[in-house]
Amino acid sequence: MKKDIARTLAAATCSLLGSATLAPLQAQEEPNWDFNTALLYYGESDSRVQDISLNVLARRTFNDDRSLSLGLAVDSLTGATPSGALPMPQAQTFTSPSGDASYTVAAGEHPLDNTFLDTRYALNAAWTQPLGRLYNGTAGVSFSKEYDYTHFGANFGLSRDFNKRNTTLSLGLAFSQDDIEPVGGAPVPLSSMLEVGNQNNKLGDDSKDVVDLLIGITQVINERLVLRANYSFSDASGYLNDPYKILSVVDGLSGDTIALAPSASGPSHAYRFESRPDSRGKHSLYGQAKYFMNGKVLDVSYRYMTDDWGVDSHTLDGRLRVPFGERSYLEPHLRFYTQTEADFYRASLTDGEPLPMYAASDYRLGSFDAITAGLKYGWETKAGHDAAVRLEYYKQTGDVPDDQVIGNQRDRDLYPGLDAIVLNFSYRFGL
Repeated sequence: MKKDIARTLAAATCSLLGSATLAPLQAQEEPNWDFNTALLYYGESDSRVQDISLNVLARRTFNDDRSLSLGLAVDSLTGATPSGALPMPQAQTFTSPSGDASYTVAAGEHPLDNTFLDTRYALNAAWTQPLGRLYNGTAGVSFSKEYDYTHFGANFGLSRDFNKRNTTLSLGLAFSQDDIEPVGGAPVPLSSMLEVGNQNNKLGDDSKDVVDLLIGITQVINERLVLRANYSFSDASGYLNDPYKILSVVDGLSGDTIALAPSASGPSHAYRFESRPDSRGKHSLYGQAKYFMNGKVLDVSYRYMTDDWGVDSHTLDGRLRVPFGERSYLEPHLRFYTQTEADFYRASLTDGEPLPMYAASDYRLGSFDAITAGLKYGWETKAGHDAAVRLEYYKQTGDVPDDQVIGNQRDRDLYPGLDAIVLNFSYRFGL
């Protein structure tokens, strides 16, 4: 969970950092530095995930249209995240991921893993320069480190202008190698949660590789309208499980989680660790339009994603920048997202039935809808710098397929939806 949240927050913040377009560099100008900084707070309701993120993006431009970009991100994550187990009318006890302790969840509550705590550091660097009169090339590297996760990546990009520079074709390629070092070791897929001190079902560390490809076109229609379209493909292979997610093992008639014999330590009920395929291919289509109208700028985009896990998603995003006074603006934002569940998504495992090859109850692989609504206020300071503050509300709701709901589960809230607040302050200046 934390890897996805950290990446999602960092990506969102970096997008904001990079949203401001640098002024065209004249040939007679001296090289300069441009700094974009942002401080972000993300907080989920019910004492779930909380994140404070600091991002700094520095860009050095040179007279011959070359540029160097350097980025730093620091995320501090705390709180609790859903473990995947079902809520029950009585308290449930779980063995912690380390296997050295246990924790208890109150009756009727969604089981949350309250050992969630991490700090992430991320660095990236990129070099961009012309490759002839109509070509531009980019090469970059990235590195990030968490307590149980290390990422190394490299990326390359090439673009070519056509049609009097009104049309640009682009190609991007990225590689990454991630090492996963789960607390207590990676569990054997679909193995049972054991008592405190017993780690016989844990393996060592693991890794995964990801290759991303992007092909895009940007077209200037006229002085008011710019269109963009992208196709992207992502191939991930290796360890794709979340080592901290579990499934409840339930009675086939009542739907209640199977209770275990009383024990001084360890789980009170039957739980098994999830199992996902060791490869995942994603295809995405993205379209964007930016339209200038009497000082206002409308930015609308749509993305469709499908993968070989059975997940299909649609994202519609809209922003409208409205000038406010001479040196400030307001920008309302609205985003809709919806997805189908993965083929192997299951709310629970039924006791006595043969174990499937793959199964996961992670709510992020389930069917859900989400909406983001917010407002950004930006202004130019007396020193000529750009500042902005953004406040957004995020709400996610989902459900479990009817054919997976058993007995008493029909009277319980099986999907752990969430509400979250995002507050972001950014500041851009040059030297």
